[in-house]
Amino acid sequence: MAQVIELVDVRVRLGQREVLRGVSASLAERRVGVIGANGSGKSTLARLFNGLAVPTSGRVTVLGEDTRRQAARIRRRVGFLFTDPDAQIVMPTVAEDVAFSLRRKKLPGEEVRHRVETMLARYGLAGHADHPAHQLSGGQKQLLALCSVLVLEPEILVMDEPTTLLDLRHSRQVAEALRALPMQVIVVTHDLPLLEGFDRVLVLDEGQVVADGTPESAIGHYRKLMA
Repeated sequence: MAQVIELVDVRVRLGQREVLRGVSASLAERRVGVIGANGSGKSTLARLFNGLAVPTSGRVTVLGEDTRRQAARIRRRVGFLFTDPDAQIVMPTVAEDVAFSLRRKKLPGEEVRHRVETMLARYGLAGHADHPAHQLSGGQKQLLALCSVLVLEPEILVMDEPTTLLDLRHSRQVAEALRALPMQVIVVTHDLPLLEGFDRVLVLDEGQVVADGTPESAIGHYRKLMA
């Protein structure tokens, strides 16, 4: 895979606090994990990847575009899944919520219905199409949020703690869905088993990348850090 994300000496300051300090990395692998203690800068780093956050200094380019100047274009190409799916569910029913994501594409109604039905069937939600979206289980809500992002066919998907609010069964559902995705996926997580089979894992500590390698080596470093 060609290089798709590059960070060069990135620093992010929020108020008086420097959240990220001198982060540089080139991310081209299909599956990339980011781990670290609470407050280490993981979520801020994730938001840099689709222009939801911009560096105070340094540079972030995604798919060849600078996030400072082309954030809107980047967000159309990079999907983002938040920790809490309720933050992304905006329409009354399941099918309406997925269809809402397609509003800007101005597709014919039949094409919208086809895309929505295909996506819901793929993630086991076809039988819930007309159900109230906010009455789904936690795992179903996360899958619905995923459908609403994936129906736009992003080139990259960034997931911020996608299994934090889920029980073990639904965490496994999300993990299985993640493994089948064709695009580059970057996952920020405390759920270490979720990173099994990943190509690369970064460890953040106090705003800096302190380890970068295979899941085994990076998680080993993280465990020592936490000890």
